[in-house]
Amino acid sequence: MGSCLSAPGPQQIRFAAYIEGLAEAAGHADRRLPLKNYCMGLLLPVQRKSIEPIAARLAPDNVEQTHQSLHHLVADAPWDDGRMLAQVREQVLPEMMKHGPVVAWIVDDTGFPKKGSHSVGVARQYCGQVGKQDNCQVAVSLSLSTWSSSMPIAWRLYLPEIWANDPKRRKEAKVPKEITFQTKPKIALEQMRQAVKAGVPQGVVMADAGYGVDTQFRMDITQLGLQYVMGIQPAVTVWEPGKQPLPAKPAKGMGRPSKLLRRDGKHQPVSVKELALALPSAAWKNINWREGSQRTLRSRFAAVWVRVAHRDYERTEPHCEEWLLIEWPKGESEPAKYWLSTLPAATKLKDLVKMAKHRWIIERDYEELKQELGLGHYEGRGWRGFHHHATLCIAAYGFLIAERNRFSPSAHVGNVGLCAPEPRPNYRPRGSPDPSRTT
Repeated sequence: MGSCLSAPGPQQIRFAAYIEGLAEAAGHADRRLPLKNYCMGLLLPVQRKSIEPIAARLAPDNVEQTHQSLHHLVADAPWDDGRMLAQVREQVLPEMMKHGPVVAWIVDDTGFPKKGSHSVGVARQYCGQVGKQDNCQVAVSLSLSTWSSSMPIAWRLYLPEIWANDPKRRKEAKVPKEITFQTKPKIALEQMRQAVKAGVPQGVVMADAGYGVDTQFRMDITQLGLQYVMGIQPAVTVWEPGKQPLPAKPAKGMGRPSKLLRRDGKHQPVSVKELALALPSAAWKNINWREGSQRTLRSRFAAVWVRVAHRDYERTEPHCEEWLLIEWPKGESEPAKYWLSTLPAATKLKDLVKMAKHRWIIERDYEELKQELGLGHYEGRGWRGFHHHATLCIAAYGFLIAERNRFSPSAHVGNVGLCAPEPRPNYRPRGSPDPSRTT
């Protein structure tokens, strides 16, 4: 890291211009310096990316005033998160697209383990970070991705029903009145609608089975004019290739004739797992989809053209045909993963696999946002602070993504040409252990 007394380097100049581009979204002019300081603090090698340690690193001789300034920006100032994220997208996406077009919109959610019950949205629910049910907050995101880089463009806390229907908790956390209970797929669908309305370059929508198993969610995506590749569970039912439900019964005598599709004892759909197990050996192909850090990623796949059977006995027309993609690694006793996709019928198996497996890129983003940029380090309890902190983490991450796409692949936290005074030798954030008293 260069000396703060030296002339600003090219990355420092670009960072200043980047923040200036975001400043309008922050509203009042007096928020510009705190915005720059907060994003800089997130990009510096500070171990804990909460407000106090950032203030101590940026202004070791004026910690209290800097702390107050940053706290007001994040916890209290009423700037719009959606507008800020739109500004980030406008500045970063052109740099991403210099190396290729947008290929995917990735829907995902991530959890933040929390102690206590007062932080907004915290409840006992599945937390991917620990791989089980735990006390945590969960947020839903929508990311844009090229083949080489990706970045969240929308972010919202999932508010469990016990929070959404509790006036006292809502008031204490200052949850906006317009926020009601929504499932995660509903939140994601709203994010996609906003992206379509804003004219964001479109890509194939991707999500894991937690979203893909929701038939209405997939249908809504199609109605938005978007294609998808969605993970599903083995129990999802489909009609075997070339089959579909029986037509409505012909009218007999008096009464209104039924228009609903039918099944009978001999004509039933099957689970995707049953279908996979019945496929001939010739249907399975070995496909490479990406170069990993140590080896080429490779597995066995099959793809068939099917119709989903979900509640089609309540419909007058069968579901449209789409791809069922199946992965069955060699040596395993049964298939490992399943996807449904509305990519064209002429799509090659290798291209289906490459697209389905591209969802991994969001895991890389979340790992860096959490471990390097402190996405989960916010210590406040309110709705506004939770979202403001996440938005500024994404803004700081956007600068890293832009730098990497400017042929600077080494750009990472602590190595983007930014500098700040070293903290005082005896500085210790509140709540951290006293080294002199540890054993």
